[in-house]
Amino acid sequence: MDPYLIAVCMLFSLLGCAVGVVTGLIPGIHVNTMASLVLLFYPGLRGLMVQYLEPDHVAVSLCCLIMSASVVHSFMDFIPSVFLGAPDAEDAISILPGHRLLLKGQGMIAVRSAAIGSLIGCSAAIILAIPMQYIMMAGLADNLDNYTKIVLLAVSFLILYNEFRRGNILMGMTSFLLAGALGWMVMRLPIPASGVMGEGTLLMPMLSGLFGLPTMLTAAEGKPFPKQIDKIKDPVGLIPGLKGVIMGSVAGWFPGITSTVGATISATIMPDRSPERFISTVASIGTVTTVLSLVTLSISGGGRSGTVIVIGQILGDSITGFATVPFVMLLIAASAASMIGYALTIGFGRAIASFLSRVRQDLMNRSICILLIILTLCLTGPWGMIILLAGTLIGFVPVSNDTGKTVLCACLILPVLVM
Repeated sequence: MDPYLIAVCMLFSLLGCAVGVVTGLIPGIHVNTMASLVLLFYPGLRGLMVQYLEPDHVAVSLCCLIMSASVVHSFMDFIPSVFLGAPDAEDAISILPGHRLLLKGQGMIAVRSAAIGSLIGCSAAIILAIPMQYIMMAGLADNLDNYTKIVLLAVSFLILYNEFRRGNILMGMTSFLLAGALGWMVMRLPIPASGVMGEGTLLMPMLSGLFGLPTMLTAAEGKPFPKQIDKIKDPVGLIPGLKGVIMGSVAGWFPGITSTVGATISATIMPDRSPERFISTVASIGTVTTVLSLVTLSISGGGRSGTVIVIGQILGDSITGFATVPFVMLLIAASAASMIGYALTIGFGRAIASFLSRVRQDLMNRSICILLIILTLCLTGPWGMIILLAGTLIGFVPVSNDTGKTVLCACLILPVLVM
């Protein structure tokens, strides 16, 4: 492999890590948006860069930027999820256990758990990527595609079975259907999502309404946040991250099974009441799917995420095949980004945790709610506000009836089932 290409790709990977920090920390600014901008300006960027690089190297280096940003984003997005209650599609269900730890002064335990889970997940996914690519190309991929809806039906059954065991099946099913209907409208209807800052995605107000605002509004208290203690040690170990690898391998192939849904399945099959271990599993699954989605791309030419779809459009057929040079370079970029992402997550988490003990909970929560509303209006316009309001009303249903929030994952499952 060309050493010059490796050096250039590492340089672009470092730039991607910086981009991933921004998209991970700022709610509503998703890494998919950044990837779309790279694709939009790709012809111009290519024209400038071919003066210094070979045309094929230009495409691979820019895709390394996108990949590293996506990996770092998967680490960093747990910080606003824990401290701000602003969810991403991959970790929405982690808000509740993360907030519980925050209110106990253990917000950094949640952040460290997520960082460790992501690191284990990314490392395992990189090791498994080429063997999994070989197995899929040997014929397994064609068989799996035939079982997508069966798997999603089984997942839906497990989610509702959890509520049945808790004695909340009626309200659980109601919340499941309402969230599913909202998700179907957001993903299937031509609803405009244009705000003063450009075209956004309605997933942001939907997930903020379902998972974020109800938690913030019901947790508002007039006292300061407790002092956040950082024990500077591994709070979870290897097992939660490895559980995430198993579920992430499934989530990386089947659409509709996000890390949140995968963690729900894992918690049902292998129960674990520890909030930090649950967060670690969610984080691991999210990072595993980020990396293993490259395997899907290399086999089918299609992606399971916005960033991978853009990578496929830039690289074209050069990514397709077994252990191609672009595929290997993207894995190297992901490996470097995982180590940088881990260190940055701990660093930014500690900085925010030290600040929180001087802030009143009610003022913080109200400020966050106002911020989410402003972001929704600026990024998605009036229709985004309607989706945010609808999501918040539906999100209060399980909160007011002691129903598990996993039923709200139907917003991502049902649209795939009824397509």
